[in-house]
Parts: sequence; structure tokens; C-alpha cells
Amino acid sequence: MKHLSLALVFALSTVQAQNPAPAAKPKAPDAVDKLAAVHKPTRVVTYKKVGEQELQMHVFEPEGLKAGDSRACFLIIHGGGWTGGAPPRMYSFAAHYAKLGMVGISMQYRLHSKKTGVTVFDCVKDARSAVRYIRSHATELGIDPQKLIVSGGSAGGHLAAATALFDNVNEDGDDLKVPATPNALVLLFPVIDTSKEGYGNEKIGERWEELSPLHHVHPGVPPTIIFHGTGDTVTPYAGAKAFQEAMVKAGNRCELDTNEGGAHGYLMRSKALHDDTLQKTDVFLKSLGLLP
Repeated sequence: MKHLSLALVFALSTVQAQNPAPAAKPKAPDAVDKLAAVHKPTRVVTYKKVGEQELQMHVFEPEGLKAGDSRACFLIIHGGGWTGGAPPRMYSFAAHYAKLGMVGISMQYRLHSKKTGVTVFDCVKDARSAVRYIRSHATELGIDPQKLIVSGGSAGGHLAAATALFDNVNEDGDDLKVPATPNALVLLFPVIDTSKEGYGNEKIGERWEELSPLHHVHPGVPPTIIFHGTGDTVTPYAGAKAFQEAMVKAGNRCELDTNEGGAHGYLMRSKALHDDTLQKTDVFLKSLGLLP
């Protein structure tokens, strides 16, 4: 009986080897992936080194830029649940603002992983370090340090908000005299509430409230615009609405552009919605004097 069982196991494993499970189909490129494929940064700059890892900024320079210029800067941060993604995902946003005369930057950050020990706190530290790098190197980058917009999608939206809200989370060695708070925020379907009602509670752990934008609203937060869909079940729309209401109550400017029924990442999958988001962002930035 034992020999029969072994023979059966061997036979089954042979069949499986001869007929392996079909490989998962790669995700079809969406609108933003297709746009990213046609854009290339002007240069890549290392803004921080952690151990052996160099963290980079993919810089899109406007035509005619020279050192010493005072251009506004649009820094964009990719999403991916803090665990995945890369700067090319947000190239279309950086390239758009470079075309309008700004310096556009899509940044890299460490990715959260239990295996490597990188936490969401480390992701936040990288975003805040990036803002400080831009301000510290404003002259050579041709940037006005007082015209810095930080944007991001999903977890990247969380990191964008973190630059303005989490003053107690900083990298050892950062010059804390250089402010990490930007002059405006553009948040795309962001992780805005890290409680159990929102997103990221298990990834952050017991200290989730320290990294929950909704729980850190205070007077003096930079002007903010949020794009969010009511059908978002990943980063629930209720969190974005609560954040906007808390911002207004604190005396801050905060606009919420609502897409009825929009699922998580809705504006990344449709070129029409992507372009509409950029157009509305342009209007918002012009109202602040950040876009010529």
C-alpha cells in the first residue's frame, strides 16, 4: 500500500511537471503606463543614501532651465501600498509640469518590507528628506524653495501629506532647520486615514495614529486639493471627506474633487480623467500663484 501511494505521488508530480500551471498574465498597461513610456527624465539625481541603497529623483527640467533660476517645483510620489511601485509610474505628471515651466520630479523611496526591516516610518522619512534636499539644492536645481508642490497617489499621497503633517518623523542626519513642509499639496486618492476604517493599519501596527494624516490636521497646513472616488474601497472616500472637513474647520484651504463611483486609482486608468485631473490641478496652482 505504501509503495502504491509513493507511485501515485510520483505519477502526479510527473504530470504536473509536464503540464505546469499557466503563468499569470502580466497586467495590461493602463493610461498612465502608456504615457510614462513616452517620457524620459532629463537627469537622475541621488538625494539620499541609506546603507548601500541610493535613493533617486527622476528630474524633468523645463526648456531653457539654468542653475540659479527660480522655477516652481512639482514633486510627485508613486503609490503601491508602500511596498511596490517606482518613479516611472508618475512620469506623466512630472513631465506635464516641466512642459509648463516647472521642474518636475518623480521620486524613489525605500519600500516597506518585513524581510528588509523597512517600515512605513522609513518611507515617510524619505519623503521628508526629499523635500529638504530640494530646498537645500534649490540654486543648482533652478528651483524657488518657496514654490514647492508635493503630490502623490495612494500610498504616495500619504507620503505627500506626511511632508506637511508629521514633523516628529525625520531621518537621523537630516538638517531639521530646512523645512519639509511644502507650499501646496495635491493628493490623488490618498491613504489619508490609517485607522482600521481606512488603509494601512496592519502594515503600520500599534503606532498607526502617528502616521494618520486625518489625525494630524492642524491650523497652518498648506493649501490642499484632493481627488478621490466615491467607489474607492481601498482608501475609503469617507476618509478623504473627513480630512477635507477637518482641514476647513482648522482654517486651512482644502478642496475635494469627487468622482462619483470612481474606484481606487480611477484617474490613472483613463486618459480623459488623467487629463481632467491635471487641468483642475493647474487651476488650483494658478490660484495660489504657483503656476505662471
